[in-house]
Amino acid sequence: MTVAVRRTDVVIIGAGPAGMLLGHMLRQAGLACIVVERQSRAHVESRIRAGVLESVTTDLLRSLGIAERLDAEGLIEEGFNLATDDRTIRIDVKALTGRHVTVYGQTEVTRDLIEAAEPRGLPVLFDASDVAIHDIDGDAPVVTCRHAGEEVRIEARFVAGCDGFHGPSRKAVGAGPEFERAYPFGWLGILADVPPCHPELIYANTADGFALASMRSPTRSRYYIQVPLTERVEDWPEARLWDELDRRFAPLADGPVVRGPALEMSIAPLRSYVFETMRRGSLFLAGDAAHIVPPTGAKGLNLAASDVVYLGEALIAALKHGDTRGIDGYQARALARVWKAERFSWSLTRLMHRFPEDGAFEHRMQRAELDYVAESTAMQTAIAENYVGLPV
Repeated sequence: MTVAVRRTDVVIIGAGPAGMLLGHMLRQAGLACIVVERQSRAHVESRIRAGVLESVTTDLLRSLGIAERLDAEGLIEEGFNLATDDRTIRIDVKALTGRHVTVYGQTEVTRDLIEAAEPRGLPVLFDASDVAIHDIDGDAPVVTCRHAGEEVRIEARFVAGCDGFHGPSRKAVGAGPEFERAYPFGWLGILADVPPCHPELIYANTADGFALASMRSPTRSRYYIQVPLTERVEDWPEARLWDELDRRFAPLADGPVVRGPALEMSIAPLRSYVFETMRRGSLFLAGDAAHIVPPTGAKGLNLAASDVVYLGEALIAALKHGDTRGIDGYQARALARVWKAERFSWSLTRLMHRFPEDGAFEHRMQRAELDYVAESTAMQTAIAENYVGLPV
């Protein structure tokens, strides 16, 4: 079988937000790149993910000229709430930091990025199988795959692994320091076209466990509850989940939990993970290929965007100006922000969830911490600064 040989500056593995953001950033700088994705376009565009965007993400989208729908449909969120069974503590992000976050689904971000790819000369090879990375220790790495019935060999100067935890990029790096905290519960979520029960997001620590009320738009809501890892979606008919949500949020929300048919239901396990080797030779990792955060605090997509800012700037400087300081410092620069985000997501997870091994003492500690948050502007400011996103 003949092999189709293609040459480019950068091969990007993965067509999720990290890979597509990086591709657009490099194309805007006049560099050639090819995105390789093992899934179909329909699959990538349909994945349901988070929807709270820090300014690092919205600023990047705007700088790329891919923010028309974001600006038209995104909801400005100037605060959010931490709640217990009997009270709600509002964190006034705007007043405390002068900034805000934007509610716009990661699914929509991905669609916008993919839609803009072809007109901007960013090729994406969807449905690519047998993706493999070669010769990363030199300055002429190669990515091979099967696509559209033929063998493809892509020769490049750099490879960017934006293909998530299970992709080939992290495996190609090999062994390296890694750190993990697996949590003893998951989030059972439901997405439905119903108005939200509250105008702002609510993280609730209740006697029955964690619950989250959030939104994707004024007519689309996303709810979660904490469940043991032994639970299955099949154990939760929609009516049962709506009953549980109504019970947990009735004393906390401004309005009722409006019910509607589920657009999606799933259980997501929670974990914190960092793989500290984000570069090996000509291969760089970004996003979930290098780190995973629990969804508490909505840092996953935003961390991927900050990786892209660092890596994009570094690759542009190296390829256009021969300046390698950025690629040499990429790992340290990215990890400094990664660990701060991991700390925030871990601490918020610890504060707002009921851990099965905890007893009365630990619950009192959570209560004391929330009392302190309620009474301390300094504590609220620290939370708001982390929630809205630390500087890039």
